[in-house]
This record gives sequence, structure tokens and C-alpha cells, in this order.
Amino acid sequence: MKTAAIGLGSNVGDRLGNLRTAVNALSWSGFLVTARSFVYETPPFGRTDQPRFLNAAIIGEFAGNPSSLLTLLKDVEKRMGRRDRGRWGPREIDLDLLMIPDFVYSSKTLEIPHPGLAERAFVLVPLAEIAPGWVHPVLGIDIASLAEKVKSEAQSFCRIARL
Repeated sequence: MKTAAIGLGSNVGDRLGNLRTAVNALSWSGFLVTARSFVYETPPFGRTDQPRFLNAAIIGEFAGNPSSLLTLLKDVEKRMGRRDRGRWGPREIDLDLLMIPDFVYSSKTLEIPHPGLAERAFVLVPLAEIAPGWVHPVLGIDIASLAEKVKSEAQSFCRIARL
């Protein structure tokens, strides 16, 4: 089994319900969730003409390879009715493979760690809650320190509930 961090986001429909449904679907599919962050309401990223997001992070164990985990994430999104509304558009659910400790990988369809991980407060804040000591395998900086760098942006976040 390998360990991975997954970022979750939703800004369409029952946002909190969507996050919880996604975690349950991942669990039913063999992703063993070992840690869950709080859920944060955050401003939209990339396109501001849409509702606010709820974001969270989970850590879990999985069998197989990173590509099979990505396939699982995309399958859950599809089963939950995610529609393509363009880059950074509104979404029922968004599941991103953020990182696997001590692992770097790049292909046409997958990059680990996630290329935006180190700059996105809506990912770093929840991830720092559950994996503060994890080290970004490319930058060599722990997640807590990366989250501290985006602290001013995170001041607009509202902690909602436990995932």
C-alpha cells in the first residue's frame, strides 16, 4: 500500500454533501482514508464569476500505481455528475492527487506532486492540518512552511465543519 494526499473541492449543489459523498465513494473503492481535514469555504480560484468553494484534504492508503489512483478519482467525479464547464469553472466535485510522500512523477496526464500545490492556499491550509511535516519532494519544504507562506490569503477562509 502507498500513501497519498487528495484535495477535494465543490461549489455546485450540496457542497458539503458532495465532499462527504466523494470521501465515501473513495473508501468504497478501496482508498483507505486515514486522515481528514476540516472543510473550508474559500473564494474561487482562476475564475471569480462563480460561487465560493468548499475545500478539504484527505490522506489515505491505496494499492496499485498513481495512474490507477488518478483513474479512480476521475471515475468518482464522473459518477457524481461532474460536468465540464471549462478550466477553473464551477464543479460538483473536484478530486486532485496532491502528493505521494517522497515521490515525483510526470506524464501527459499526471504530475506528482500536483503542479499548483505549493502556491494554492485552498489546498495547503487543509493539507497542513493533516500532514504538516510532509515534505514537498521537489522543493524540499514541509507543508506547514508552505502553508505559512500563503497565510495572508487564507485569512479570507472560513472553517465550516469536519469532513
